[in-house]
Amino acid sequence: MSPTNPNIALSICIPTYNFGAYIGETLESIAKQLRPEVEVVVIDGASTDNTPAVVDSLRARIPNLVYVRRSEKGGIDRDMALAVETARGAYCWLFSADDLMEPGAIDFILKEVRIGCDLYLCQTTICSFDFTTRRPFPNLALTSPRTFNLADSLERADYFRLALNTQPFFSFCGALVFRRDRWDASHCEEEFIGSCWAHAVRILNMMPNGLRVHVLPRSLSLKRGGNDSFEDRGLANRVRIGIEGYENIARHFFGAASMEAAEVRRCLRAEYTLRHMLYAKLRVHDEGTADDKKLLDRLFEHLYGEPGVGLFLRRVSYRMAPLFFLRLFQTLKAHFQHS
Repeated sequence: MSPTNPNIALSICIPTYNFGAYIGETLESIAKQLRPEVEVVVIDGASTDNTPAVVDSLRARIPNLVYVRRSEKGGIDRDMALAVETARGAYCWLFSADDLMEPGAIDFILKEVRIGCDLYLCQTTICSFDFTTRRPFPNLALTSPRTFNLADSLERADYFRLALNTQPFFSFCGALVFRRDRWDASHCEEEFIGSCWAHAVRILNMMPNGLRVHVLPRSLSLKRGGNDSFEDRGLANRVRIGIEGYENIARHFFGAASMEAAEVRRCLRAEYTLRHMLYAKLRVHDEGTADDKKLLDRLFEHLYGEPGVGLFLRRVSYRMAPLFFLRLFQTLKAHFQHS
């Protein structure tokens, strides 16, 4: 574990694996706004592409660049943990190796962390693969900054009810800036290693000693779309990572019947809408295996299986939707998007 350096206020921690085609652009977006009190830590999970050469070519532009290359692939959970372990800043900002940092983001965060909260949750902007189209992606129903202590049950209830998706539960690393000493004092749950959400579990483990989350309703990053590395084992498994992963987290910390677990399921439905699940059903039918189809159906029934007329109608729609019409809808949508 690297000791904290009093001269470094912020460490931008970037885990990467075979993102040589993108990480240069990511680092360029950071280099344009670096300050002497900011370092960049890149943990390379044993990439087999040109990632080392790309990072090395930017050393002159990023003096405070720390690059560590693993000898073998460790997975995103271990790479994120190693990035923070290697960092020397008072605060760490987890950042994706294919996203872009918004102009002015570093100066904005350096000013905000003076408040001394445990974690800062910022917004991101969802983009197309080439960043030509963009749409805002708010994470809480807030228009002005607000601080929540998640150790307080009433404040936690407000926070969970205001959540619009899983980002408030720390699903997207690019939205998280946290105190390094609080991370170090927390612990990793080994059972969540390999889930892709070990970092979220480690943050939630801070709650008993107080976890002050300062919500910043401002986008500080551009998230590249169409480049989900978690789809390497198929779309059905990617959906499983999201739904089962956060169901397990909610159950682990709060219990399956808790208010918090119900709000997490609501936020999962906001991300895995009927439209998204029908699209997944079509793709899995065309590209997946019989086991993939069963897995996707099971995940949908579980997520939408609660009482309520609206949820019942969604279940019927999912079960009965003819694949022919789904395919026709996708074809027409693609046609009008490119015409």
